[in-house]
Formats: sequence, structure tokens, C-alpha cells
Amino acid sequence: MPDAAQILQKYAKPVPRYTSYPTAPHFNPGIGGAILPEMISAATGGERISAYMHIPFCDRLCWFCACHTKQTQRYDPVQAYVGSLANEMELYRQQFSRKPVLAHLHLGGGSPSLLKHEDFNRIASALEKTFVIDGQTEISMEIDPNDHGEDLLSGMKRLGVTRVSIGVQDFDPVVQEAINRPQSFEQTRDLLLAVRSLGIQSVNIDALYGLPLQTIERLENTVGGVVDLLPERVALFGYAHVPWMKKHQTMIREDDLPGTLERFEQAQRAEALLTGAGYVKIGIDHFARPGDGLEKAAREGTLRRNFQGYTTDSCKTMLPLGASAIGRAASGYVQNLVPTGQYRTCIDNGKPAAAKGYLFTPADLIRAHVIERLMCDFEFRFEPLPQRFGAMGHDLVKEAVAIARNDEDGLCEADDVAFRIPLPARPFARIVASWFDAHMRQSAFQYSRAV
Repeated sequence: MPDAAQILQKYAKPVPRYTSYPTAPHFNPGIGGAILPEMISAATGGERISAYMHIPFCDRLCWFCACHTKQTQRYDPVQAYVGSLANEMELYRQQFSRKPVLAHLHLGGGSPSLLKHEDFNRIASALEKTFVIDGQTEISMEIDPNDHGEDLLSGMKRLGVTRVSIGVQDFDPVVQEAINRPQSFEQTRDLLLAVRSLGIQSVNIDALYGLPLQTIERLENTVGGVVDLLPERVALFGYAHVPWMKKHQTMIREDDLPGTLERFEQAQRAEALLTGAGYVKIGIDHFARPGDGLEKAAREGTLRRNFQGYTTDSCKTMLPLGASAIGRAASGYVQNLVPTGQYRTCIDNGKPAAAKGYLFTPADLIRAHVIERLMCDFEFRFEPLPQRFGAMGHDLVKEAVAIARNDEDGLCEADDVAFRIPLPARPFARIVASWFDAHMRQSAFQYSRAV
């Protein structure tokens, strides 16, 4: 059994969450536009594709948030932004030789749930004009319970939402005040019941540990409340305190944050409560009921990881829609302009908003593969690597065996078949994954805590 206190002290350097490899700080200006034609070609080549749509607005700024978003007290900017989203989809439509089939669409933010019905309708109409949306299309959306109302419910119905992710974070009023996120259990319960009444049978709840003034007892009460709501999935994230990136996080007193070991104990206790309630742990921070699609993918070895976290989305092409949205093609990543004003100016003048990007090297592809498998399966097998990646596969097997041989802390092991993270060491999977990250060795970027 690895000694948690010793591990956390020894590997105190923050590491990425590995929702991509290479990670977003390594994207380069001007690359996105070069990848866009390939993305458009692949989208019309007959394969099913996915898309991520970003709504970078909130009507209240939560101090814990690390997303690309901004607070607005007026709806006019949101309405205008939706017009730009429709224009962006029209730009794609004009370049498509035929409508691509949309397998997955995720609306994230910000708070997509603040949209009014007429703007949900505008987005739905633009989507239907641009893509083929069939009975297998999964449409998921992030929801703030404070936005619960008729506009939200009728809008989700018009859009055809099949899965929602409800932000809870913590139910304790003391913690909520410390993160500027007032939200009662009853408010969340009523929203969930309303979502169910629309026929949506896949619900995820987001909860956080490591928040200011959060204690084991307060976290236990929150997890108990989450379990009472009976969601199909739970995402249990560690709060990422990155005030050097997100200035509003300076509103959180660092003295109120739990220490590294206390964070670890919070995560372990929340995991025990969720698995004790019948949830299956998926990867490092997701939980799902047996039979859920995420649980099935984890069991069958088809689980994937992208910028939305763990997913069943296996599409090779993901289109970015909206300011700061990130997409992927076979050759690399594309990120739209981050500032909302610049994004709108570009799109509304008939120009693509693709800005930053990253072109994969052969070495990136093999390391991306092994890091994703470690984050999803906690192991990667050796035999497929030379078959898929040639000589680099042999070299990486040797590297993995050397890493396991030099590990003094019980975080990994290797035999003739595979490299593995043993069960007791799985809370430290991000640390082990970072050992295969060639970019970490030259990176000066500050990431969040590993646990």
C-alpha cells in the first residue's frame, strides 16, 4: 500500500488532468486554421462526428470556477452571441459537401441553462440545418439549478437533450457562501424531477471536494444528498485552485482550503460512500450505476477521455462551436478564439474562428494512447504498441519497464504483458501518467493539484 502522505509530499508538483495530450497550454497560435480543412473533409466523409458548443456566460460568477466564462446581468450579449453561433454553423454548412451525421453534442459553459426558449430554438434550427440528427444522437447539457424555469425546460425539449449534468458542488450553506454558489437541496431536487418529466433518463451530478471550509462531515452530507437524488452518474472532482489563471478565485481565502492530505482523505471518503451506495468507480473521478453506458464502456475497455472528461464518444472528429471551444481532427487539436468579442467579430464577418491548435507528431500519438489508457483502464498492454506504432512501440515498452523498475513507491508495475497501476495506487494515476508526458519535462505551466 503506498503511503498517501509520503506520496503527496514527494510528488507535490501539480500535474495535468489529461483530458487531452498534449494539453491545451501547448497549443500554438495560427495552427487551428491549418487543421480546419481536414476537419471539414473528415466530417463529410461519411463518419459520425461529435461537436462541443460553448456558452461563455453566467448570470452569477461562482468563485471556484476555472472555466472560460464571464458574468452578465443583461441578456442582450447572450442573445447576440447565439446569433454568432448560428453564423458559425452556417459557415460550416457552406463548406460541407453533405450533412455530417452528429453522434454527440455537448453544450458546456458557462451556463447554457441561462438561454431563453427562443435562443434554444435558434440553436436547434441551426443544428438541424447543418447536421443530420437521428435517433442515435446524444445531446448533453450542463445545468445550473438556479436557472430552473419554463425557458430551460421548453428549450431542452426543443433541442432534444438526452443527458444533463447538474452542478451541485456542495450542499452545505457555509461552503456555498465561501464559493458564491447558493443552491438548496430542494432546488436541485425539483430541477431533477422536472428533467425526468421531460423523459430524460440520464442525469449526472457534479460534486467537488477540496473546497474552502469543506470538512469530511460536510462532504458526507453532500454525497448523501447526491445519492438520495439517484442520478445515473456522479462526477467527483477535486477543486482546482488556480488564482494565477482565474483572478476571481482570489475571492477564496487560501487559509480556508483543506490541506493536501485532507483533500486526499475527502476524496477517499466520498468514493467509499458512492461505491457503498452501489455506484461503480469509473477512472479517477467518475461514478456510474451498473448498466449505465459509461460503466459498460469501462467494463468493456472502450472508455474514452476528452475535454468533457470520461465519455463513450469514440468519434475521430469533434467540431468546436463557440468562443474558446476545442475540437479535434485526426492530425491535431483546434481551439477557437477565446475572447468572446474577437470570436464574434471573426464569425460575423464570415471568417472561421479557429486560432490556436496543435499538430500531432508520431511520438505524441503513442504517448496520447498510453496516457489515455492509464487514465481510463489504469493499464496499457504491450503487444499492440509495436503493431500500431512500429519501432516507437518497442521503445515505449522499454521505457515503461524502466519506469516500473525504478518506482520505489508502489505506484506502478510491469510484467511481460502490460504496464499497470495497482488498485491501491489508482488515486495517483495522474502522477503516473505524467511520467509518460514528454511535454511536462519542458513545461513551465502551472497545473492543479494531482489529488
